[in-house]
Amino acid sequence: MGKNFREDVLSRRTFAIISHPDAGKTTLTEKLLLFGGAIRDAGTVKAKKTGKFATSDWMEIEKQRGISVTSSVMQFDYEGFRVNILDTPGHQDFSEDTYRTLMAVDSAVMIVDSAKGIEEQTLKLFKVCRMRGIPIFTFMNKLDRQGKAPLELLAELEEVLGIESYPMNWPIGMGKEFLGIYDRFNNRVEQFRVSEAERFIPLNDDGEIVGDHPLKTSGLYDQTLDEIMLLNEAGNEFSAEKVTAGTLTPVFFGSALTNFGVQTFLESYLKFAPVPMARNSSIGEIDPLGEQFSGFVFKIQANMNPAHRDRIAFVRVCSGKFERGMTVNIPRLGKQLKLSQSTSFMAEERNTVDEAVSGDIIGLYDTGTYQIGDTLTTGKDDFQYERLPQFTPELYVKVSAKNVMKQKSFYKGIEQLVQEGAIQLFKTARMEEYLLGAVGQLQYEVFEHRMRNEYNAEVLMERMGSKIARWVENDSVDENLSNSRSMLVKDRYDHFVFLFENEFALRWFQEKNPTIKLYNPMDQQE
Repeated sequence: MGKNFREDVLSRRTFAIISHPDAGKTTLTEKLLLFGGAIRDAGTVKAKKTGKFATSDWMEIEKQRGISVTSSVMQFDYEGFRVNILDTPGHQDFSEDTYRTLMAVDSAVMIVDSAKGIEEQTLKLFKVCRMRGIPIFTFMNKLDRQGKAPLELLAELEEVLGIESYPMNWPIGMGKEFLGIYDRFNNRVEQFRVSEAERFIPLNDDGEIVGDHPLKTSGLYDQTLDEIMLLNEAGNEFSAEKVTAGTLTPVFFGSALTNFGVQTFLESYLKFAPVPMARNSSIGEIDPLGEQFSGFVFKIQANMNPAHRDRIAFVRVCSGKFERGMTVNIPRLGKQLKLSQSTSFMAEERNTVDEAVSGDIIGLYDTGTYQIGDTLTTGKDDFQYERLPQFTPELYVKVSAKNVMKQKSFYKGIEQLVQEGAIQLFKTARMEEYLLGAVGQLQYEVFEHRMRNEYNAEVLMERMGSKIARWVENDSVDENLSNSRSMLVKDRYDHFVFLFENEFALRWFQEKNPTIKLYNPMDQQE
C-alpha cells in the first residue's frame, strides 16, 4: 500500500469528548471545528431564539432541549492531522451509546466544569476509559467564571479519579479577574481578551516575562509564579509514555465559550495523542498498518435525514484501507456485501467517502443488514473484534400502538429503534406483549418522540418500574415459573430472561430453582 497509506494512518487522531451534562462539551466541540475550518460560525447551544443550534446536535429533540442524546461524528483537518471527534451524549440515560462509542476511539478528552469539579457522570465515563486503558486529556473549562482553586481541582482529579495529572498550563486568576494562562509547555503567557498581536508573551529561561509588562504589576502574576514553582518542585513529571498508557492526564485550563485556550489545547493534544491503536480480535491483535481492511459497527442510527428515511451504520476502520465499492465479509452472517454507499460526517452535512484508513469513522447506508458489534473484513482471515458491552436495562414499560390501524408503522419503528441499541425489546413468554427496557427515563421520552415524528406512530406506554433482569443459560424454561414477581420474557434474539421485582425475589427464585442458571451480561464483559 506504500508510504502514503502509512502516513495517512499515522496522521489520524480519533477521540471522544466525555463530560457531565452542561460542562461545555458541545461548545468545545464547536470551537475545535471552527479551528479546523469545518464550520464558519459556532452556534451557542442555548441560542434557541436565533434558530442556530450546535453543529453536533442534529436530532429534533436535541434542538428543543439543548442536550446531546446521541453520539455524533465529526471530521476535520488541522495542520497535517485528520481529526475524528465523536461527541457523546452527556446525559446519563444514554450511557450505553457513550460506552459503545468509547470502544471506537483511541483517546478521550474529559471536560471538567471548574466550578463544579468532578461530577458523577464524568466519573462513570472515566472508569470505562481506565478499564480500557484509553489515554485521557483533561480540559478544565469555564475559567471566565468564578470556580474552585486550580490546586483544589488538581487534587480532586487525582483523588477521585486515581490518575496522575500534569498541568500543561496554569490559570492567572479566574472569573472577572481571569487574565490568561501561564503556558508551561510552550514557555509563554497567553493573555485573555487582548488583540491577536498581544496574545502571546514569551518567557525567559527562568519562566518569567522579560522587561516591563503591565501584567507584571498584577498580584495575580506573582501568585501564579509561586504556584508554578510549587508545581515544578512537588508536582508530577511529564511523561509521554504515561499519557499513552492512560496513567497520567495532561491538564489544560481555558474557556470554551470565549474560545480561550482551545487552540493551545488542540495543538498540544495532536502532539501527544496516540495514533490508531492495534485492536484485539478472535485471532489476536490486528495491526492498524496491516493491508487487510477490517472494522466494526459501533452504532446504528435511523433517520439522520428524515426526508430520506435512511439508516446508517457507523464503522470504525481498524486496519487497511476502505474503498467505496469494495466487497467485505460479515463473519456473523457468513456472507459478503458490496459497500457501494458510504458517507463521512459533519453532523447534518454528509459527503460520499471514497477512501478511508485506520482510525477513520465511516457511515454505511444500511437496509437492516448490520447489527451493533458486527465485524467487517476482507481477505482470507475471518475474525471478529471484541464484543461491545451489552447493558442490563433498569426501567421497563409495556408498549402498544395507540391506533390499531397504525400497527405496521408501530412495528417498523420499534424494530429500527431497537436495532440502534438505545432501548431493548422483550416479549412476554405467553401473550407476546411488547416490553421495552432502558437505562433511564429520557430514553423513553426520545423513543416516544421519534415514534411519533419519524414513524407517524403514537404509542401507549404503561410503566412497570424498575426490574432486575437475568438471562437464562438453559435452552428451555417452564413457563409456569412466570409470575408478577419473576416475569419470564424473551429478548429480541429469543433468549429467555427473567425480570425480577427486587433482589429478594431474585434470591428466592434461585433458592427454589437451583437447576436454572441465570446470568447478567454485564458481568460477562471482557
